Amino acid sequence: MRDHCERLLSAPLALAAASAVLAAGSGCGGDAYDPLATAAARAGRTGNLEASIPPMCYASTAGGANGCWTCHTTGFGPNTLADHDLQREYSFSDAARKNPWTNLLEDLSAVAARTSDAEILEYIREDNYAPLRRALRALAERRDYPGHVPDLDIEAGLDGEGFAADGSGYRAVRYKPFPGSFWPTNGSAGDVFIRLPAAFREDASGAPSRDVYKLNLALLEAAIASPSPLPRASEAAPMDASPLPRASEAAPMDASAGREVEPVSEVVAGFDLDGDGAISPAVTRIRRLPARYAGGAAGVPVRAWIYPRGTELLHSVRYIDPDRPGLLAARMKELRYARKVDEPDDWAISRAYEREADEKEEGRPPLYAGAPEVGLRNAFGWQIQAFIEDERGRLRLQTVEEHRACMGCHSAVGVTVDHTFSLARKVPGAAGWRHQDLRGMPDVPQAGHADPEVLTYLRRAGGADDYRGNAEMLARFFPGGALDEAEVRRGAPGGDRDLAYLVAPSRERALLLDKAYRALVRAQRFEAGRDVLLGPATGILRAVEGESTGLGEAQRVYLDGRVHLAW
Repeated sequence: MRDHCERLLSAPLALAAASAVLAAGSGCGGDAYDPLATAAARAGRTGNLEASIPPMCYASTAGGANGCWTCHTTGFGPNTLADHDLQREYSFSDAARKNPWTNLLEDLSAVAARTSDAEILEYIREDNYAPLRRALRALAERRDYPGHVPDLDIEAGLDGEGFAADGSGYRAVRYKPFPGSFWPTNGSAGDVFIRLPAAFREDASGAPSRDVYKLNLALLEAAIASPSPLPRASEAAPMDASPLPRASEAAPMDASAGREVEPVSEVVAGFDLDGDGAISPAVTRIRRLPARYAGGAAGVPVRAWIYPRGTELLHSVRYIDPDRPGLLAARMKELRYARKVDEPDDWAISRAYEREADEKEEGRPPLYAGAPEVGLRNAFGWQIQAFIEDERGRLRLQTVEEHRACMGCHSAVGVTVDHTFSLARKVPGAAGWRHQDLRGMPDVPQAGHADPEVLTYLRRAGGADDYRGNAEMLARFFPGGALDEAEVRRGAPGGDRDLAYLVAPSRERALLLDKAYRALVRAQRFEAGRDVLLGPATGILRAVEGESTGLGEAQRVYLDGRVHLAW
């Protein structure tokens, strides 16, 4: 039976999907649910050492189409990786020149059409997260599993401030999805939760304190999501020894300066956060950062664009449920967990980038410490562990090769803030501390840009995804082949629409995408990619020839890509 399962990996995708259905019913993997089995069976087997190069890097740039600018840009702050030259040239190793993401080359429209709407809706509305939690907890209790056991009880829900009702300390982050492949119209919805270590959730005496936790989260938000680093206490002009005035006596401040946050107490902070010269019980803007976090975390420095050690991020990638307001189906395609296990200083970060450049120059593939059972670790302190559906839709531990596919975007692109995306793109203030929902979210520009982000992406990429394969978006916003900028601007601030209007799929497209992805699940060929297209793959390179992308010659290289936004 194992030989039969392995033969599915080399079969055409549609045939592999159909065969996997039969295999699942005849014991391929057995009836017992062991989420570690697949990763264990493939231990030590990595067919693609360059799996950290994502599928988008194999997009055709014909006609000057450039989606590369979103990731490859000028480094900012501690991220000193200025990789905008990758817009001009491929810089692939010999091993990476043949596109390994062959699932993208198959048109799954016909496969999707064979599944009824009722069948796929029933499937995506099943919960596969709770069974994973139970299975991993049982394995951990038997000491058969040393990795992360998800302790967020999603079914218990969130309170009015976005905190997990289960008391786990997780809090929902509402954020603007990264442009292109991460828009729901291209296949998936997602959500993010953050948790800081226990000390950040306690006061100085060690007692749990929501006020302290909210303050520390606000300080982190201001440190991560501000497009320009805010001055810290040591950098700000010292205040004189006279008593601080009451808030009502303070001088007026620039209302737009700094970062908008939920109401937090300067009394708890012991610091004038908004710089108005007064200590107030509640402020909603941080213009200056204290040297350290508050409460039990008073010994931890606040660093611009750097998360503190022990930060946890939980990210689910989900099917699209077109009948749910936030589009998030109950069923997860993937569950990704990241923990900051080390906090390197600026020198160590710079040295890590130098080593990465040296390895690339020598033609060596990237190396990551760890294993699927505990996650892979990058050179910047993040340990990442991920789960994906098995052929029956149950979440299983990803193989080492599947894990490597996560590492590139979280290790070696110039646009990230501490190798992450979501918190830097959080909706400011209290509105950004709730479950993900694009409704009411404006299409704001990237930091330093004049035009809204979706418009900028569509204009530069020539479509709504790197491959220009999203026919629905092309029909909506490129009538007759020309971008209708006025229609796209309706989702910008001041317009009559929002981000959901711009990047959510129609019901028909959402269900087709769900059905097509289920074919990937049945085939279990994720080493060949986990993205789907509906239609012929005309915007994807099967192999990379030469070095030039043609974008330099076409004068279509952009150095202004930012993960930060101008809210």
